[in-house]
Amino acid sequence: MTHLSKNLIGKKALWLVLSEEGKSEEYLHSLEQLQWQFCTGKVGSMESHKVVAAIETAAKKHQLIRPEIYRESHALYHAILEALEGVTRGQIQLGSVQRTVGLRFAVIKGNPYESADEGQWMAVALYGTIGAPIKGLEHEVVGLGINHI
Repeated sequence: MTHLSKNLIGKKALWLVLSEEGKSEEYLHSLEQLQWQFCTGKVGSMESHKVVAAIETAAKKHQLIRPEIYRESHALYHAILEALEGVTRGQIQLGSVQRTVGLRFAVIKGNPYESADEGQWMAVALYGTIGAPIKGLEHEVVGLGINHI
């Protein structure tokens, strides 16, 4: 049986999105040492499909996924939805219920297991705010989604 290594992909994605220190050269070098690919970005919207599109676009731009390989896009999509469920407390609705989000995101692709045979995984971490579309009426949120490719 193959066990998770000490390199937990979800924890690394959360650290990357939550911490300014997570963006230090040393931290980014540690991800590169693991041969993990990653990207970060920001998105704000009242529409969940725009959040999904922003994260997908960043992942494609940074070559974390290849558009012609369906399983990579599919894994990313499900990791994004899982992270959005955390942000929206299980109801992936924004504008239709008068909510808006302002989020930072991190996407990591790699193998968190000791055995290379376990293959690649994707983690999407989200951190930011959600609330009524009125400045000052929002609160913090965090979400994490992990899926195998």
